[in-house]
Amino acid sequence: MATSEATATRIMVAVNESTIRGYPHPSISSRGAFEWTLEKIVRSNTSGFKLLFLHVQVPDEDGFDDMDSIFASPDDFKSMKHRDRLRGLHLLEYFVIRCHEIGVACEAWLRKGDPKEVICHEVKRTQPDLLVVGSRGLGPFQRVFVGTVSEFCVKHAECPVVTIKRRPDETPQDPVDD
Repeated sequence: MATSEATATRIMVAVNESTIRGYPHPSISSRGAFEWTLEKIVRSNTSGFKLLFLHVQVPDEDGFDDMDSIFASPDDFKSMKHRDRLRGLHLLEYFVIRCHEIGVACEAWLRKGDPKEVICHEVKRTQPDLLVVGSRGLGPFQRVFVGTVSEFCVKHAECPVVTIKRRPDETPQDPVDD
């Protein structure tokens, strides 16, 4: 018996781009969280689940990311916003295509802001049954300087949260990279 979308288990997967390869490549942690969700939760019951992909883009602090000039026109800002949106959409496309290939229902969307705050807000807004986030597995010293979205979500998200650590063989030389 097929599960209707109304009764499907809704799993939000927060995803981000690779700091090593950049857009449109997913980070090691995001890809790992997605693959774990498919292998350990969805398995062969593709009709019983709906995956919700959220990518939070962090606004550039000075507004001049990738610009090599201090002069900017209104058109420069329009093109930057358009470029950023396209990059985020291409990242989400990876996950949506994979879901469609195996027959798992999904939705995907972009938001801007502080990832930990936005993820928790979107959990409250969409009310998934579960949130899955990747974790770089940083040590205590690194967490002080880098912070960790996954720890914040575990404490503040209004649903159960599963964090998926990177496999040791996937950890880059600098563990902050992802």
